[in-house]
Amino acid sequence: MKVKEVADLTGISVRTLHHYDEIGLLVPDGTTEAGYRDYSERNLELLQQILFFRELGFSLKKIKEIVTSKSFDRLEALERHREMLNEKRSQLEQLLRTVEQTIRHAKGEVTMTNEEKFKGFDFGSNPYEQEARERWGDKAVDESNAKMEKLKQDGKMQAFQDEMNELYRKLAAVRHDDPTSEASQEAIGQWYTLLNQMGSYSPEAFKGLGQMYVDDERFARNIDQFGEGLALFMRDAMAHYSDSRLG
Repeated sequence: MKVKEVADLTGISVRTLHHYDEIGLLVPDGTTEAGYRDYSERNLELLQQILFFRELGFSLKKIKEIVTSKSFDRLEALERHREMLNEKRSQLEQLLRTVEQTIRHAKGEVTMTNEEKFKGFDFGSNPYEQEARERWGDKAVDESNAKMEKLKQDGKMQAFQDEMNELYRKLAAVRHDDPTSEASQEAIGQWYTLLNQMGSYSPEAFKGLGQMYVDDERFARNIDQFGEGLALFMRDAMAHYSDSRLG
């Protein structure tokens, strides 16, 4: 299958498939005489595996480590996917029961205990914060948390989130343009300014964050809700913006 056919079949953008090829995660088994990518049945099986991992929140880097390992067993991985998805389904089913009971409680049909109101939620860890601490250190994360807490105390958090979402939409509108164009760089410059309201990003850290938008599927999935391929566009735009300031 050609790359466009794979994109149409799976709903993944051509740009994302090209990126998977570039990082060595999903390299097509063949090429046509014209030099176009040609995906085999084996490639499609691997892509399905990648998407299972992605759905469960694995980063692209971790997925590549797993599927390229000599000890990787596809059937064993599929069975583990089933277990994890069943666990995820159980949590979602509990959340649905909590929502339904809360609706009945709001209508006065039943009475909920405080414990029942929070069944199904899982806030056992914050992987984003832990990864940020490992990448940029405790000081940077603590400063960012302090800025966010101040926004909450000042009643400005909602306005900040609204501004962030509006900027995501602005970036999504130009995501098919050259990331180095004036319009793209103007928009990504606004993103740099906005992020520094809740953190302290050097151009180098800003560039690293852009790469994380693509490497970590949790980020990519959230960002691409505003437009397929937005995470990749932002990575490239952020890299150019940072490089131009680093000289």
